[in-house]
Amino acid sequence: MTPDPLRSAASAAAPSLPSGNPYALTVRKLEIDLSAGFDRHWHGGDAFLSQYLNALSMSFPVGEQSFIDAVRDCAKLLPRTPATAALHDAIAQFIGQEATHRHIHGLYNAQLEKQGLVNRWQHWATARIDYATKRGVGPRHFLAVTAAYEHLTAVLADHMLRHGDALGQADPKMQTLWRWHAAEETEHRAVAYDLYQALGGNHAWRIRWYAYALLLFCVDSGRQTALNLWRDGSLFKPATWWSATKYFWGKHGVVWHCTAPLLAYFRRDFHPDQEAVTAPGQQTSAIAQRWLKEHDESFRVVR
Repeated sequence: MTPDPLRSAASAAAPSLPSGNPYALTVRKLEIDLSAGFDRHWHGGDAFLSQYLNALSMSFPVGEQSFIDAVRDCAKLLPRTPATAALHDAIAQFIGQEATHRHIHGLYNAQLEKQGLVNRWQHWATARIDYATKRGVGPRHFLAVTAAYEHLTAVLADHMLRHGDALGQADPKMQTLWRWHAAEETEHRAVAYDLYQALGGNHAWRIRWYAYALLLFCVDSGRQTALNLWRDGSLFKPATWWSATKYFWGKHGVVWHCTAPLLAYFRRDFHPDQEAVTAPGQQTSAIAQRWLKEHDESFRVVR
């Protein structure tokens, strides 16, 4: 892997940023108490759904920190001008939101450790980051990976927010945690992408890193979930496999809902804020903001 080969005609182009100020990011501190723990099968007694979401949580502290580092490092390369002021402000808010996610999922994961689960995902991710750093991979590559994961998580967040039954039977405080996280992922979904574009990142490298991120996510989430289910004693139960089948392939399954928006990232004219409206007033951003407004007692605005 050669260091930062993102040198193309696009690299010399002037920053391409959305007009006006399209960012409306708020840093919030979630007001829930995880110190008392939660049930092993907190998702309505469903082992698969509980352990799959637990697996995702295990990736966040390392993942969110890597995203913060990538955006912060590349923000230093973006000139401070009136044209880039909105993006610089959004970057500061993005970092604040990701830091709060990292913190709350650290508390979440501490409870999982008490339940006997072992977080391998954090070590797989750390090893890859360290390897890339030692190989001299440039900051824009890390930013491209961040933009890829931000789109992936935003698509999954949309599924969680749009379909009430995705968390309908879960422990109320866990519902709040996951929907708060999903709403904020929707809010800041374009920040890393816009910074990457402003710094001249090209389409070819963008989609290469996206394909890489999709593959890693599928592999890592699958094996961490399997490890969780094995330690939980439910890996080989028919109910576990039936739940997984419904989650991915059921009426509101992830495969049906997420495939098209995930593939949209490969388009040359893609932007994270492009939304397919399924019904009047049902844009993802509107759903997220409605949830935040209706549950503002669950968090405290920091800035």
